[in-house]
Amino acid sequence: QVQLVESGPGLVKPSQTLSLTCTVSGGSLTASPYYWAWIRQPPGQDLEWMGGIRYDGDTDYSPPLRRRTSISRDTSKNQFTLRPSSLTPEDTAVYYCAKAEGLRTLANDYDLWGQGTQVTVSS
Repeated sequence: QVQLVESGPGLVKPSQTLSLTCTVSGGSLTASPYYWAWIRQPPGQDLEWMGGIRYDGDTDYSPPLRRRTSISRDTSKNQFTLRPSSLTPEDTAVYYCAKAEGLRTLANDYDLWGQGTQVTVSS
């Protein structure tokens, strides 16, 4: 079955750029109609859809994060990567990668999730 595993640094400094990678096993990033997204949950807050990448490589972003976030993929490694820049302590959260069938902007619409990785932004 398909599995997702997030990896990346647990601590980053303010103003830096974060790089988180999701490794997909048991399935292909290029298989239609799957959609691969990043979702985060700051402490005490709701899940927030950040953006995602479609099976054909097109990307989508949450409007508030669009200017400082990029999502890319490496199909040879079956990985997709999130890079939010200009980090502040408000970006501290548990970050998840997730899969859905087609573009979904609500976290509850995703049927498969990674285990999540804690990212803390602090000097």
